[in-house]
Amino acid sequence: MLKRLVGALAALILASTLPVAAQSLRLGLSSPISSIDPHFQNLVPNIGVSQHIFDQLMVMDADGRLTPGLAESLTQIDDTTWEAKLRRGVVFHDGSPFTAEDVVWSIERPATVVRSPAPFTIYTRAIAEMRVIDSHTVRFVTRGLYPLLAADLAQVFIMSKRAAQTATTEDLNRGTGAVGTGPYRFVRYAPDDRVELVRFDQHWRGRPAWERVTLRFMANDATRLAALLANDVDGIDQIGTADVSTVMANQNLVFQQKPSFRIIYFFVDQGRDTTPFVTAKDGSPLNRNPLRDVRVRQAISMAISRDAIRDRIMEGLSAPSSQFILPVQLDGETLEQTAFDVAAARRLLTEAGYPDGFGMTIHGPNNRFVNDSKIVEAVAQMLTRIGIAARVDTMPMGSYATRGARGEFSFGLIGWGAQTGDVSTTLRSIIACENRERGMGPFNWSRYCNARVDELTGQALATADMRRRNALLREAAKLAASEGAIIPIHFQSTTWAARRGIAIEGRSDERTLAMSFRPAN
Repeated sequence: MLKRLVGALAALILASTLPVAAQSLRLGLSSPISSIDPHFQNLVPNIGVSQHIFDQLMVMDADGRLTPGLAESLTQIDDTTWEAKLRRGVVFHDGSPFTAEDVVWSIERPATVVRSPAPFTIYTRAIAEMRVIDSHTVRFVTRGLYPLLAADLAQVFIMSKRAAQTATTEDLNRGTGAVGTGPYRFVRYAPDDRVELVRFDQHWRGRPAWERVTLRFMANDATRLAALLANDVDGIDQIGTADVSTVMANQNLVFQQKPSFRIIYFFVDQGRDTTPFVTAKDGSPLNRNPLRDVRVRQAISMAISRDAIRDRIMEGLSAPSSQFILPVQLDGETLEQTAFDVAAARRLLTEAGYPDGFGMTIHGPNNRFVNDSKIVEAVAQMLTRIGIAARVDTMPMGSYATRGARGEFSFGLIGWGAQTGDVSTTLRSIIACENRERGMGPFNWSRYCNARVDELTGQALATADMRRRNALLREAAKLAASEGAIIPIHFQSTTWAARRGIAIEGRSDERTLAMSFRPAN
């Protein structure tokens, strides 16, 4: 009798730590999405949700390594021609077959998306032509030698042409026509609340672990953790830094942490003669934009104590850096860091003609990056020490991203994560002179523009020799950093937690996927 009672108690404890019959998974996500359309806005939260519903030709694994996806192979035939052999037997969620026509249509589509605030065309512009050889073979012709095609194809999701070609942007934003080949089928999207998915049993990788998946958007760190502790969700991402030690000590929870290539930085509007949120200290207009002076940008960087942000705000979960690349990204070379030096910063402002400083509003999101609003507030306080009267205005990422893309801000916090960790992607995305036709600088909110940086980046993109390519990228990165193209703060780590009985695979691309949470036994 006692033996049966102990067994029943053990079963009850196990049931309390696992989703019911391991059939459903409820995840609390820190950032909401803006659309179900996988080509509408190039943001990590959107991409993460899309990866449940859609597949790519090539896929990045949890460590950022390229692996085959819907393409069984991608072979370079000559300098500009690549051939993709597609998987046979793959079907879309509506039962229709996946073919080369869907691939060509999906890769052409980002250029047709209306009013995209962050376009995916950066990953498709290098393709000059696509040829359907047969139903499961596509050839890509690039605009000159282009070694990054495989990595770019890992960023573009494949949709059902038949299901989506007649849908409007508004239809696809809310999920109508969202038919893919991914591990989960789309069911419902409630903006700012949740996305509901069901398992696609015919997925080419095999049957997914969970029958139903609910992705709930919970911007507040405390709310997410409370939901996990109350068993309202089974897993969460972006643990509040102050709560990490508590989570790690809780025997009913599992914790996972992984460093990422995401750089958290401030963009600096240096491309306009006047800028909307920089004034004299009394609030009156200035007849010139101080941020155009490299000495001002250098002074701002010097006034920021990145180590203090790491220790007091990030609880050690960041790697401080005034550079926007890591040594591992360029053959291990460590680039020179900007020292924290308030006195030197004040001297630079005086040299630039601002001995008394000026006024400036610092903008930022309050629900996207780890402690984003706290970082903005801390930097505002640091800048007052050099005479910059800084005000703070933070807002949800959805409105922030839209307004930032329209150029409404002067100085603000943002993050960039090169999904492959490739420096050229960072340079051409947030540093290069904006040129939408060439897919360059789509996220260059600083309006920084240096023809030499673009020339070096372009040479690197057309160089197959990795040693030569890295040398070009290193030179471009050094030049952009020396001119204060952006003001980096740190590389952040991503954290996750789940109920005991669930195993978590952390991802360097920061995506929170149901496929990364599995029953531990």
